[in-house]
Amino acid sequence: MQITFNGAARTTTGSMHLVDVGGHRILLDCGLYQGRRAEAFERNSKLPFDAATITHMLLSHAHIDHSGNLPTLVKQGYDGEILCTSATRDLVTLMVRDSAHIQEQDAEYLNQKTSRQGMPPIQPLYTSRDAERALARIVSYAYDQWFKLEGIGRAVFYDAGHILGSAIVVMELQEQGRTVRIGFSGDLGRPNAPILRDPTPVPGLDYLLVESTYGSREHPSFEQSSKELARVISETKERGGKIVIPSFAVGRTQELLHFIHAQIESHQIPALPIFVDSPMAVSATDIFRLHLECFDDETRAHLLEHDALFDFKGLKFVRSVDESRAINKFYGSAIIISANGMAEAGRVLHHLKHNIEDARNTILFVGYQAENTLGRRLIDGVKKVKIFGDEYTVRAKIESLSGFSAHASRSELLSWVNAAKDSLKGVFVVHGELTSALAFADTLRTLGNFSVTVPEPGQTVEL
Repeated sequence: MQITFNGAARTTTGSMHLVDVGGHRILLDCGLYQGRRAEAFERNSKLPFDAATITHMLLSHAHIDHSGNLPTLVKQGYDGEILCTSATRDLVTLMVRDSAHIQEQDAEYLNQKTSRQGMPPIQPLYTSRDAERALARIVSYAYDQWFKLEGIGRAVFYDAGHILGSAIVVMELQEQGRTVRIGFSGDLGRPNAPILRDPTPVPGLDYLLVESTYGSREHPSFEQSSKELARVISETKERGGKIVIPSFAVGRTQELLHFIHAQIESHQIPALPIFVDSPMAVSATDIFRLHLECFDDETRAHLLEHDALFDFKGLKFVRSVDESRAINKFYGSAIIISANGMAEAGRVLHHLKHNIEDARNTILFVGYQAENTLGRRLIDGVKKVKIFGDEYTVRAKIESLSGFSAHASRSELLSWVNAAKDSLKGVFVVHGELTSALAFADTLRTLGNFSVTVPEPGQTVEL
């Protein structure tokens, strides 16, 4: 029995781990690597294994760095089921379709320029047709419901509390007369976060793959982050500017709306027009109403009494391209929330190019920015950026608030692993930049008598 770490090893994107057991091959996640455009396309288009040899595919959650390369997997030969929770099924349908559409759109946009320069056309990583072929293979299970992995054992999804439908994957695998219990945290959420339930403790594991996005850092409290959000909005309003927030369409956008609505109601910020410009975010927000099983008690009670979870004066959900373009002609201060969260693709790029050179405006990042993404470069203070091939001077104020992260902090991760420490034989620290992963590994070594490894990309480990 062995595990090969094909993605999100010593980095935070492209989650993809392969378990070989008894002649079967289990793939945990199949995410898009996000970074420099040329490198990302190369890595995403060439899977590090023969897709036709995969026998089982388990998906932790719908975020694109975990699910976004499923169409490539199926296109290159995988013909089995894609297993996930019910809410992930609904969300990944939106997100993978959206990913295919964005890639087709971006390729078309860039080809308008390359054709004038006599260059060969750019091909999208995959098409909408490829996406539909992958989505047809999804089979969903409820939380806490064991299901069979034909020929090798069984598996179950526990609530990870990260986004709607996010799961901790636990597998009981049999090989040569022994049973091994393997856990995969996926992306782990934060206790006491609004809307979603807390992550489920999972004792009794032999081996654990655990994320480490914030393995070396603590988050500010939600209360402190809410005050910082109010400060940014108020200061930008005083300058007469707009606040552009690149945000993940699923999870982060809904949490932001929760906090902004509360601040308006308590008069902490002025009432501004709020545009949620992402068809996927609009549809994802509708899906929230369908999945009471994912919510904490307070949110569940709210939904049983109200028709909508997010509905207040001044909030406008934008679907059409014409409506999106009209936002950039809007005069006066406003809040524009648009996907994607790392500013690598989608409508937010158009809002950035229209607003980034105006010193009155603020570009506000409210989540983790992976290395080599546009979001990370802006936070790091670059003065010029390229958007759709054109160069822009950064004059807008760049702000970053980490307290809204849906990833567990160092102490929150440690507390969750602590529940499993007594039975653990080995822990593999994944989904974190090298400094964060190494720091969290050192912390874990003080927790118990088990091995701790920070696997290198492509490394194979025997269990």
